[in-house]
Amino acid sequence: MARRPGQTQPHPNRLRGSLTSAAALLVGLAVAGCSNSGNDDLSGQYKSGTTQNYVSGDGAVTQVPPAGRTDPISFDVTAIDGSRFSSDGLAGTVVVINFWYASCPPCRAEAKHLNAVNDRFQDQDVQFIGVNVRDQQSTAEAFERRFNVRYPSVIDANEGRMQLALSGQVAPNAVPTTIVLDTKGRVAARVLGAIDGPGTLSALVTDELGT
Repeated sequence: MARRPGQTQPHPNRLRGSLTSAAALLVGLAVAGCSNSGNDDLSGQYKSGTTQNYVSGDGAVTQVPPAGRTDPISFDVTAIDGSRFSSDGLAGTVVVINFWYASCPPCRAEAKHLNAVNDRFQDQDVQFIGVNVRDQQSTAEAFERRFNVRYPSVIDANEGRMQLALSGQVAPNAVPTTIVLDTKGRVAARVLGAIDGPGTLSALVTDELGT
């Protein structure tokens, strides 16, 4: 069954080797639909909050065949509601990670579609995690109430741990972006920009459940 909000994940681990893994995966996943000259110092941008405005992609989908996937993404984070999520604790689960912030128009537009896909797979081994890249908790919670978001989100504006774990897969200003991790924690697919309906993301998740 999918991990539900409020469930403490076993096997806590520390963030390890994330940048190395993401750099290797970048060879197989070229950034599409986004131009950004700040990729040379991702860590500094995430921690200083200097990325301004959203640069949304066009919903372009990049898939990585199983043979082309490399190291798993490593993370250990706590969501707004207190639930803890780690790569070790989510082993065997398809993980959908959506990067967003409250004043991003495409993030607002896709919220209902993300909810629909989350609802469709809520009784399967699928875990949705939102990653808010800019807001503090009160702003993020207001967004979640307004759009009835039904999966947990992590506030990543201060430390940027999830952004760093997936650097090379998500450009600092490419918001929204949705990443699908396979059951081994490897990047299987990426949607750069807002999803325009539940169909494509549902198909990507179904593909990973079936492998």
